Amino acid sequence: MKKQARSRIRRTSSATRSATLERNTTETRIALVLSIEGRGQYKIATGIRFFDHMLELFTRHGAFDLELKCDGDLDVDQHHTVEDVGIALGETFDRALGDKRGILRAGYFLMPMDETLAIAAVDLSGRAAFAVDTKVRARLVGDLQTELVADFFEGFARGARANVHVKTMYGRSNHHKIEAIFKAFARALRVACSRDKQLGEMLPSTKGLL
Repeated sequence: MKKQARSRIRRTSSATRSATLERNTTETRIALVLSIEGRGQYKIATGIRFFDHMLELFTRHGAFDLELKCDGDLDVDQHHTVEDVGIALGETFDRALGDKRGILRAGYFLMPMDETLAIAAVDLSGRAAFAVDTKVRARLVGDLQTELVADFFEGFARGARANVHVKTMYGRSNHHKIEAIFKAFARALRVACSRDKQLGEMLPSTKGLL
């Protein structure tokens, strides 16, 4: 039985909207430092090289700064590592955004990757929901088990309390299909996190809570 995760999150600055996290279970140990107002700089190690590459692309295209280290039970399977990284990353974005006043809240992006086209839409709504359609049929791309792409985005949606929808519209290369999704997701999230001068400090919701 999986032990309940122990998370320690510290919001380091409201000006730069950054946060740190330590999340430890019997299956994974994760340390993460995030700055939303970044320059696309990263230092990432999960033990799954293709997954690292996708997170690096995510960081660069989102213009975030991210340090992420995960020690997971890869001798068992990749599932715990990929899912828990998604949860931890989502939790850190949620904390770094604070009360979410003045943000756009929602964003979408259509991303071409050579012969492939992918779309992503994000709503930082306070409610977790996800839909993923990679159109990848291969079991592995690089060293990543491709079915776990959905687990990553589900984990992120749960951690960030967000709606996350990503889909490959068409394409040939399985590598490009996954890469286009991560790039589209990064740019959609970048828009959703952006401050809206017209909103000022207004909360982008009629409910009074996100």
